[in-house]
Amino acid sequence: MEADWDEVNTLVVRAVPGHNFQTSVTALAFDTVQELLWLGNNTGRVSSYIGPKLDFYTAFMICNRGDGPVHQILIHEKGIICLGPKSVHMSMRRGLAMWNVRDPEIENLRCMCFTSKSNSEILVAGWQGTMFVIDVNKGEIVKRVPTTHHYTIMKISSWYICAATRTGSVDLLDLNTLSVVKTWQAHGSIINDMDAQGEFIVTCGSSNKQQAAQLNMFDPFVNVFDMKNMTSMKPMPFPPLAAYVRLHPRMLTTSIVVSQHGQMHVADLLNPNTTNVRYVQINQLIHLFEIAPSGEALAMVDAESLLHLWGSPSKVRFIDMGMPVELPLPPTEPPKMDWSQDCPLSTVGVPYYRDVLASAWPDNHIYDVGAPPVTIDQAYLNTLKKTEWGWYGRNTRGLRRNQFEDTRALAKSSKSLHPPKFLSEKARESAMASGLSAAAEVRAEQPEELGMESLKPEAPAMYRNHEIKYSKFGVDDFDFGFFNKTPYAGLENHITNCYANPLLQVMNYTPLLRNMALQHAATSCLADGCMLCELGFVFDMLQKAEGTTCHATNLLKALGKAPNAHNLGLLEDEVHSQNLSTMVQNLSRFLLERVHQEYKSIPPVSTALEAELFSLSQPANPQEVAHKVLATAASISIKCTSCGSESIRMATTNTVDLMYPPQKPAGRGGKAARLTFSHALKLGVEREANSKGWCKTCNRYHQLQMRKTVQSVPAVMAINTVITTPEHRRVWSANGWLPEEIGIIVEGGQFFCFEGRDLELHLQRGTYKIAVYSLVGMVVSAESSTPQKPHLVATVNVAHTDPAPSATSRWYLFNDFSVRPVSTAEALTFNAAWKMPNILMYQLKSANNKPTSDWKANLDTSVLYSELKPSAALKTCHVLQKEADVLGPGTIVALDAEFVSLKMPEYQLNADGEAETIRPRAHAVARVSVVRGAGEQEGVPFIDDYIMIKEPVVDYLTRYSGVTAADLDPRVSQHNLVSLKKAYKKLWVLLNLGCRFLGHGLKQDFRVINMQVPRAQVVDTIELFFLPARYRKLSLKWLAYHILKEDVQQGNHDSVEDARTALKLYKKYLEFQDAGIFKAILDETYKEGGKCNFKPPEQGAPRTDTPPVPAEAVSGPSTPLRNAGTGQSGSGFGAPAFTPKGSGR
Repeated sequence: MEADWDEVNTLVVRAVPGHNFQTSVTALAFDTVQELLWLGNNTGRVSSYIGPKLDFYTAFMICNRGDGPVHQILIHEKGIICLGPKSVHMSMRRGLAMWNVRDPEIENLRCMCFTSKSNSEILVAGWQGTMFVIDVNKGEIVKRVPTTHHYTIMKISSWYICAATRTGSVDLLDLNTLSVVKTWQAHGSIINDMDAQGEFIVTCGSSNKQQAAQLNMFDPFVNVFDMKNMTSMKPMPFPPLAAYVRLHPRMLTTSIVVSQHGQMHVADLLNPNTTNVRYVQINQLIHLFEIAPSGEALAMVDAESLLHLWGSPSKVRFIDMGMPVELPLPPTEPPKMDWSQDCPLSTVGVPYYRDVLASAWPDNHIYDVGAPPVTIDQAYLNTLKKTEWGWYGRNTRGLRRNQFEDTRALAKSSKSLHPPKFLSEKARESAMASGLSAAAEVRAEQPEELGMESLKPEAPAMYRNHEIKYSKFGVDDFDFGFFNKTPYAGLENHITNCYANPLLQVMNYTPLLRNMALQHAATSCLADGCMLCELGFVFDMLQKAEGTTCHATNLLKALGKAPNAHNLGLLEDEVHSQNLSTMVQNLSRFLLERVHQEYKSIPPVSTALEAELFSLSQPANPQEVAHKVLATAASISIKCTSCGSESIRMATTNTVDLMYPPQKPAGRGGKAARLTFSHALKLGVEREANSKGWCKTCNRYHQLQMRKTVQSVPAVMAINTVITTPEHRRVWSANGWLPEEIGIIVEGGQFFCFEGRDLELHLQRGTYKIAVYSLVGMVVSAESSTPQKPHLVATVNVAHTDPAPSATSRWYLFNDFSVRPVSTAEALTFNAAWKMPNILMYQLKSANNKPTSDWKANLDTSVLYSELKPSAALKTCHVLQKEADVLGPGTIVALDAEFVSLKMPEYQLNADGEAETIRPRAHAVARVSVVRGAGEQEGVPFIDDYIMIKEPVVDYLTRYSGVTAADLDPRVSQHNLVSLKKAYKKLWVLLNLGCRFLGHGLKQDFRVINMQVPRAQVVDTIELFFLPARYRKLSLKWLAYHILKEDVQQGNHDSVEDARTALKLYKKYLEFQDAGIFKAILDETYKEGGKCNFKPPEQGAPRTDTPPVPAEAVSGPSTPLRNAGTGQSGSGFGAPAFTPKGSGR
């Protein structure tokens, strides 16, 4: 290295040349044929640069983006051979692919080199039990060599193939047989770099140190091995800690040793005391180092993907007497043309461009002139009838004659996600327009595929708040399927405190949190307000929904009644200035704290997964499991700055707040140090603070210094981003700032976090026990401009919840009831103008893809066999007996529920003078009845619960529900009055035992109960006795009158009677099906119903409430009647105009 050697050029390596997306360089090599420098990155992309000026030449992909990084680049006279984890690729220098080798036995390749047969064969190996010999000319595997070692680096010399293992040793392989001739233990831990030339091998690496906290500590020497004499030579000292070493290509005994901090020593192997020292001015650690074949240039890449080229400015070159680089042909001159008035403009070519044109004016400078013609749907044209003077048809567009239509506004709105038509409208239009097929209508309303939406200046439609529109049929008429065509369920957003929806989605797709909630819900816990049970119910509902929309009404009601919810500002109705980011972060702390406390209250039914992950004995202690999953344990040292007294206390936290250091001015190189996510997380976990407090020694207030010593970190890390300043937004908007994986080491009370290339290096070395965490999902704030309000959405990587691991991430955007897949880049890209994350959820990678349903096998069913309350004077049911009543998959139980109204509907008049529903009627379940579907006591109820309702009831709907105010008053009620939690738990246990629910119009029942039941577990007689061609569903009252020849619902409704009637109808349905006469019976039912408007004549008097069950119940008890006029209505608004299940049910 001559005296004038210096840095001649630097280059910021981009993922795609010409763009600002940085990448992580993983492979570096000088070309031996042409004046080229080759780089490989972590996405499988290889690029090349010409000469010392580093002009971009070519770039190409060697594998799929998710297959992994480029580990090594090998130069061949015909092209470039690149090694990825799962493939070997060869391309011409111009970028054209020559061959790509893949094989089922290839698992994790790491290194390669040429064999003894000149350059016609290569040997590839890695962290697997098989090596492969590949013919370079054919691109085929010609030999498979089993091996017991995992190799990371390979070099060929004139004597042997030198292969470095993961344990710090070097195997010398015979050039012909590829068998191990000798093994040399070079370092105690790992080998970071190795070179072989002539008869010498040089290595640098690390050994096991006593200073456990110093993680990146290499050995202060370079080991040398003499292959001729098969002995180790005296190590070359290198106090700055040797990280990389190369033998000079011309001077066989000269080596160049480099530290990670940029110090270079040029030393002779035979005389190591004579060295030439140089320094590289860098801001980050060096990750790669290579010397050119000419010996006249050095290349280094630091952690910020900045390439440094060193050499003598006067004569730097890569190779001697190289072949010229083949450059693309210069563009041809456009043909000259005669420009005249007769020359058509279409003959003028338009150039290709990548940059924004000067003619691309901002939107506020562009005005629309004119309007496009009205677009008429082809399906509507198919319905027109032809006459002598033209075509005519019914006006279905909703416009008056000669009314103006703003077609330009319609064209703009069609590009955004607009609300769909109501389901009833679609059914009516489908019946009128027979030419429009259902498939065509669905395709017409599918949202278009969008690009990188996160880079737009304003929040696009997919991130904005979507409102639910109501028809006269309520929420059920809204087409949620238009917004979600995925198998993952969304959540409705018309409920108070529904800002929690994104957080619930993220927690649901965090497997360990979901398991904890379901394990607890499956216990005997009946405590009102147990948030962990409510979370378990919601998570189970989302899993069973299979893409249909759900709502978390019961959980959000429990949240509104939580003791500390008001003080923490978690309730939307009680917060005046709503900052959704702060509210959802406070909610995350609150929920995780409740999960931690309530999980310990009752031993879970199964902890097999947690015991396996954390090596716990069975049965595992619930307190220990909760601590392992959720708690960050640390000791806090509190020191008084005045007297120096110090106290230590233990503390645990369930969430971590990121901490951003103040921005420092640019360093000597003119560039400020880049803040990484790992650094911000480390500062947040090891948070140090100075605050004023009471000192017991001084007996007065003094400044106190608080410092954390981390003891352990949880398997689930909930991280609050705490973005409060524009500088924080700028940090997050940097490309690739948030990693999908991080590695954490807790050693000696210190917390270390790694990402990207640093994480890969630590996993390769295997020196320390590092826990790898995967990003499961995050809550993101979408801040739209007026009149749109700020909104929260969730982005979730659902691949971590699948039973089998996925090679690629599968990100989905959960915007309340709108669910759609998005790319990884879309999910991890943020925008300082409107898109910022609020909560990040990381989970231990070893816990991914391990779904468990052990809680179902250990489900506590005691709630089904518990006796009624002693205060219940009327015993209207017989509880189950464990010996006689066996419940399991396929067991049929008949269900019916009655409701009351909590809120009356609200209307407003539109421009046409028509009433529009702006808020539908809100219901609450008031009575639930379940009867046995088979056995000796068929038809006998075993559940008949009245529900205590704590909200104000505006209408008891007594005419339809049979429920009065006295029935729900704990002071005077003679019925079995229970909490909503207990009634819901009974149904939930039946659901997860596999029972099939039989009833009439169960869809509305399950909606108000807030339970999602799979279709296979529902038998609904309203669907069984339905002809789609008649567009009318039959009431239970009419079916009982015509099919069963019984009069039911005479007066007030009774849920036990309705459940029994549905059971009898199902038995008749089975009889008719067996006899082959069901269709004829159903046609007759519709025909007879049309004559009397499907209303049976009123007979007899109104019936009484459900009578007490005698001590010895008989099969199929009947309901006696009572005199008319005894029914009591609890409504102050007269006869209601709406019933939850239809007036004729």
